[in-house]
Amino acid sequence: MILHSYFARKFFWTLTGIFLVFVILLALIDLVEELQDFPNLPFTEVVEIVLLNIPHSNYEILPLVVILSSVALFVRLARSSELVVVRAAGRSGLRNLSGPLMVAGLVGLITVTMFNPIVAAASKRYNDLVNLHRGGGTSVLAIASEGLWLRQGSAEGQTVIHALHASSDVSVLYDTSFLEYSPTGEPMRRINASTARLSGGEWHLRKAKVWDLAKDGNPEATALEVKQMTLASALTQDRILDSFGKPEYIPIWDLPDFIAQLEEAGFSARRYSVWFQMELARPLFLVALVMVAASFTMQHARLSNTGLSVMAAVMLGFGLHYIRNLAQILGESGEIPILLAAWAPPVASTFLAVGLLLHKEDG
Repeated sequence: MILHSYFARKFFWTLTGIFLVFVILLALIDLVEELQDFPNLPFTEVVEIVLLNIPHSNYEILPLVVILSSVALFVRLARSSELVVVRAAGRSGLRNLSGPLMVAGLVGLITVTMFNPIVAAASKRYNDLVNLHRGGGTSVLAIASEGLWLRQGSAEGQTVIHALHASSDVSVLYDTSFLEYSPTGEPMRRINASTARLSGGEWHLRKAKVWDLAKDGNPEATALEVKQMTLASALTQDRILDSFGKPEYIPIWDLPDFIAQLEEAGFSARRYSVWFQMELARPLFLVALVMVAASFTMQHARLSNTGLSVMAAVMLGFGLHYIRNLAQILGESGEIPILLAAWAPPVASTFLAVGLLLHKEDG
C-alpha cells in the first residue's frame, strides 16, 4: 500500500508539473494571437479573452499531457533503478501500475464531472466575447417543441426566424417564416418559405410568400408568391452552430436533457450524443494511455534504447488520440454507431496496452 501511494504521488506531481507548463505555454501563444486579432482592444480585455480560453485549450490536450507525464515518470524510475528494486522484490510490473492508474482514473473522473462544466461556461463566454468584438449582427437561437427560433440583427432592424425542422448542420431550414422588424420595433414584412438555405451571406428561399406589414390595409390582399428570393444575412453556419450550442459549450450534466429536447423538437442530436459518450469514456482512455506509456518505458534504462522507447510511446499515444478524434468525426457524420465511436478507441487502447504489458512480463 505504501509503495502504491509512493508511485501515485510521483505520477500526480509529474502530471501537475507538465500540465502547468502547458497552461503557461498555451496562454502565451494565445495571448500573442489575440493581440494580433484585436490590436485595438485594451490589454485587460485581451487578457480576459485569453483567460477564458485557457480551460478549453488545456482540456483538449489532457490526453497528450497524460502520455507525456507517464513517459517522464517511468523513465525517471528506470534511471534511478527503483523499478529494478521493486521487480527484484517479486512485484510484477502490472501491480506497480496500480498507483498511477488510480491517479489517471481519478483525474479523468474529476475533469469530466467537475472541470467539464467550468470549461463549458468559459468556452461559451469566450465565444460570445470574440463574436462581440469582431462585430456583425447578433443572433440568438432557441429550441422548443414547436421548432427552432433564430434572431438575426443589423443596423436595419431585427429579423425573427422560425423553422419546424432543420438539417443536421443547420444550413437548411424547412417550413420557415421570417418576420422583419424596423429599428423602432415595428413589424415590416413577413415571409413564409418551404426551405431557406444559408449560403454566401444570404438566405436563399424557395416557394416563398411575402406579406407587407408596413402598409395600411389588408396584407393578404397585396401578398406576393415567388418561386425563389434572397435575404441578406450577417449570419454564417458557424455562428448559427455556436448559437445552437457546440457540445463543448454545454455542461455534461445538462447534456441528457438537451439531447432529449432536441430530439423532441425533431432535430438531430447525434453530435451531442457522441460528445456525451466520449466524455463518459474519457477516464478509461486516460488509464489506457498510462498503460501504453508503461509498456514501452517501464524497464531498466541500461537494457533498452531509452530514446527509441520514449519516441515509440509518445507516437503511439499521439496515434491513439488521433484515432479517437477520427472516430468522433465518423460518429458525428453517422458513418459508425455512436457507442462504437465513443467506446471503441478507449477499449481497444486498453486491450492493446494490456497485451503489450503481458508481453513485456513474459519477456
